[in-house]
Amino acid sequence: MSAFMRAKMQVNKVERFPGADRITCNAVAAKSYPADGSDEDNTYAKFSPSGELSLTIANPTLLGMIEPGQKFYLDFTPAPEPEKPVT
Repeated sequence: MSAFMRAKMQVNKVERFPGADRITCNAVAAKSYPADGSDEDNTYAKFSPSGELSLTIANPTLLGMIEPGQKFYLDFTPAPEPEKPVT
């Protein structure tokens, strides 16, 4: 199933701890965009003008890989509930 919503987020803060990184992100938006609407961020921000996200990452493979200023897409795809075991 494909995503039904995509958010564009920018990392504003990274806190490093032993065995974990905490990242804080905000939705990408600008004070102004080109009059012709050609900026890709304008397409996103027009419909999702604000948002924030905080994650603590403990996956050793990912530690130290995310830096302030980087931008990422966050795709929202419905997650089905796991089937309950038959008793």
